[in-house]
Amino acid sequence: MNPTDLTIETFLALRETFFSQDGSPKPFRLREKRNTQDDPLDEHIAVVLSKGLRSSRCQKAPGPLISPDLVVYRPEMCDGVRKELLREDPARIVAIEVKKLERTRSGQVARSTGLDYNTTPPCGTVRVYDVDDNPIEIRGFYLFACQERARNGRVLVSALTLCDGNALNADFDLYLKITGQRQKGLGLGTYGDGVNRNRPMLIFSNPLGAAQLDHAATLITPENLSSPDVRVSVAYQIGRTLPEGGRGVFAVRKLAADIPRDWETQLLVDPFPKPVSRVSTTQQRGRFRVPIRPDCAGQDR
Repeated sequence: MNPTDLTIETFLALRETFFSQDGSPKPFRLREKRNTQDDPLDEHIAVVLSKGLRSSRCQKAPGPLISPDLVVYRPEMCDGVRKELLREDPARIVAIEVKKLERTRSGQVARSTGLDYNTTPPCGTVRVYDVDDNPIEIRGFYLFACQERARNGRVLVSALTLCDGNALNADFDLYLKITGQRQKGLGLGTYGDGVNRNRPMLIFSNPLGAAQLDHAATLITPENLSSPDVRVSVAYQIGRTLPEGGRGVFAVRKLAADIPRDWETQLLVDPFPKPVSRVSTTQQRGRFRVPIRPDCAGQDR
């Protein structure tokens, strides 16, 4: 019997934890945030998966500025095997980056038309390191979770999507270019003590911006799974148009019990909203206006 896909196991553990049997969100308690880089939801998810995934391990990133946030793996299927097997087999090892969102007053998921991916673009293949500090490439998935306040100091997750990174970006060369070492600009400014970190800021799609994925728990995978699993069923197909022509096709899966018996799979073409700004230059900083009117055309008085 083939081992199960770790993304399915992860998705099912999250679906059971954050949603009731009827699909409604379960309120839960979450500790307060300690500082800017601290994220209690990431920590909570790591605990959930560590307890819920009995046939695999969930390892959390050792620091707040390390990507990915989590790696789920089966040690016995990773030790002693060729690195090529780890790159393409989600039954052995997968990376998960957590993207927490909130809901606006209008009821829409925040940043629905473009989400920040600071210094690390999303990708279906990501780089981690083995125990000897050798680089290895593994499959990358992104967990989008919309967190909202509930009663009595509790919170809830009202929408959740575990998304194949390839549905966001499949260009591993771009990933390596952005995440590799960058040359800082040193000796800047009047006194030569300024530094330009040359830190890239990227914007890519937010799947929860698609209406069909909001208020639900979904898993976005390749169109065909290497190991089919009857616990999940296909609710939609997603077609993402390629600039050179053609489409990348992915499947949106749900817990089988969440899909009506008479449901017919629908094709969604480019359902993720595109980032709002499509111009090639960045905007200037916001203007501070002072309510005065000097004589700009004349000489100083």
